[in-house]
Amino acid sequence: MKIFILAFVTIFLAELGDKTQIATLLFAADKEHNKWMIFLGAVLALVLTTAIGVLLGAVLSNYVGEKTLKLIGGVGFLVVGLWTLFSK
Repeated sequence: MKIFILAFVTIFLAELGDKTQIATLLFAADKEHNKWMIFLGAVLALVLTTAIGVLLGAVLSNYVGEKTLKLIGGVGFLVVGLWTLFSK
């Protein structure tokens, strides 16, 4: 249960205000679109991308050590963060 709560809180906080949420907000702002279809489309897209992440992580863990994966993930986040800060 601990890993479930950790994953939920981490992903929930990471998704707040990101491009995905903004795109979903913009789709929902259009009065002509069915809000339930937007919700279902967004949910299914997030479920699919999460499934890909879990499967890829499981496969990679067979070939790459946990510390190396954490290092790669951490460096990746830093690079994206720095790129975001310094891009125009």
